[in-house]
Amino acid sequence: MTIDEASKRYNIPLEILHEYEKWGLCNAVKKVMGSWQYDDSDLENLSLIMTLHDIGFNINEIENYMRLLLDKNNNDNLQLYSLNKKRNELLDEIHFREKQLERLNYLRYKIEHKYTK
Repeated sequence: MTIDEASKRYNIPLEILHEYEKWGLCNAVKKVMGSWQYDDSDLENLSLIMTLHDIGFNINEIENYMRLLLDKNNNDNLQLYSLNKKRNELLDEIHFREKQLERLNYLRYKIEHKYTK
């Protein structure tokens, strides 16, 4: 499957596919007739890349995570550390948003009950 076919079929932005190729992580990808050909393992990796992207990993974090994943050494602890770090960042963001909601609700409450005294 070519880069354009993979992009269209799986709704993966071309920028991400180009990054994937640039990282040199697509060992199974072969150039045929001038275009990259993706196999099933590449598509699995790209699915994971999209998941990491969707949960807030930036390009550098994704590249680092994928390098850990594809390295033959057992990097489970480092991968878990990366996931836990992102999880904690997301929890901090959720807590911050909850506090914003509380303040917003308070302001709404004040307006709604302004004349009911």
